[in-house]
Amino acid sequence: MATTDRQATTLALAHALSAAERGLAVIPLSRTKLPALRSPHRAGPAPDQSSCHGECGRFGHGVHDASTDPARIRELFAAAPWATGYGIACGLAPHHLVGVDLDTKSETDSSAALRELALRHLFTIPPTVVVLTPSGGRHLWLTGPPEAVVPNSAGRLAPGIDIRGAGGYLVGPGSRTRHGVYTTAPGTSHLPPAPCPPALLRLLLPPPRAPHGTPDAHDGRGLVHFVLAAHEGQRNTRLFWAACRAYENGIGPALLGPLLDAARATGLTEREARTTIASAARMTGHHP
Repeated sequence: MATTDRQATTLALAHALSAAERGLAVIPLSRTKLPALRSPHRAGPAPDQSSCHGECGRFGHGVHDASTDPARIRELFAAAPWATGYGIACGLAPHHLVGVDLDTKSETDSSAALRELALRHLFTIPPTVVVLTPSGGRHLWLTGPPEAVVPNSAGRLAPGIDIRGAGGYLVGPGSRTRHGVYTTAPGTSHLPPAPCPPALLRLLLPPPRAPHGTPDAHDGRGLVHFVLAAHEGQRNTRLFWAACRAYENGIGPALLGPLLDAARATGLTEREARTTIASAARMTGHHP
């Protein structure tokens, strides 16, 4: 490995350990911003491994490998000596991090779009950690309440605004990618992630489910139709939300088959759908 790569890995590990001290669970990333460790099941997992999120005991399960334990973090980086960055898992205790990614790749002014949303829905973004991306974008770090499962989304809130929530991760400041280095905006590195404004949080969360009563067959049909109506870019998010509601309402096992069928109809593979549903089951404290 070149000296510069070794230095980048050493710096990434140092930044990751520093983030872990703040209670942020981390994983090593490659220069592509993807998890540095490949899945141990990529050669063709057995059916019962398709939803493995680390239970097999090996590294390579993406954000499910994330940890705040310094010893484990060093092991992760030792297994990926080519890593030049680190990812910070969202949605985990104690911060329950929610990332607002203001992108610059689209023709839309994402910062202006966020200001318009703030004016329309009467909220302001409090002072918080802001990470500057090499492309000129910004990541705003916010925290959500423990009971709120904010899904990942791309452009759903507004064009150019992506949301990193449960099951997602943010590229940590100090990470080096193919396009440059992620840095903390001046004057924000000492700040804790600020609470997400309630009005914004309501926009990030899917519509609430029925507040009382045991779900009947109609509730299950509604969740299935919610998945079937997904467009590209929404499929995993909608499936994750529907599966969360199904498990919370006690109909997760009964709705597994219909949700899988709906997910496949939108274009997801069975493996992708099973992995997403398994994540929802784990997030809600159930076993798929």
